[in-house]
Amino acid sequence: MPKQERAELTRTAILDAAAMVFDERGFQGGTLTDIIAGAGVTKGALYFHFSSKEEIAKAIISEQFTIWTPPEDPDLVTLQTAIDLSHGMAISLRNNPRVRAGIRLVIEQGTFSTPTPDAYQNWIGLVQTCLESAARQGDLRPELDPVDVATFVIASFTGVQISSEVLTQREDITERVTMMWRITLPGIVPPRRLHKFRPEGSQVAEANGVSRS
Repeated sequence: MPKQERAELTRTAILDAAAMVFDERGFQGGTLTDIIAGAGVTKGALYFHFSSKEEIAKAIISEQFTIWTPPEDPDLVTLQTAIDLSHGMAISLRNNPRVRAGIRLVIEQGTFSTPTPDAYQNWIGLVQTCLESAARQGDLRPELDPVDVATFVIASFTGVQISSEVLTQREDITERVTMMWRITLPGIVPPRRLHKFRPEGSQVAEANGVSRS
């Protein structure tokens, strides 16, 4: 096996093991010893890729941006894009340990030696992009600031996913995200435009034969 490929496999094993540890125990509760054991690597191999537990945690956090990615074509970015992104994240939270760990680490990063709000700000920025497009399309109430609404949406999603974790181990997270949008949309969308949007997400609506026209 080529050296570069072997190194990448080792790095992936470390991140997978770290995600499991952080998902179960959090940043403070998880240790490098736990990660090394879970990855099946040596201490030297871990330190070849990462200088500290915090660097591993930040690598996992940075992966979240590959999930929250709107279409490159600005004409395809709409308020429904933000709704669908939130449902995609909800499904990933239920099924993907790396995503669960990343979200938990974002919330717990106050315990880092050098905490940074970049991850949270980037999530807000992605939703803001969708809302700015919605405003241009006449789908956002004109008195509302896209930055304020984006901040509210991300804060709401954070609360929804934590509630779902505590109450049902995220079994009902998609239903809770749908409820979040059912409550939010009438307050941010002009009434005449409200019929365009599917709080349950485009994929669910299409599977149920619901038209957006």
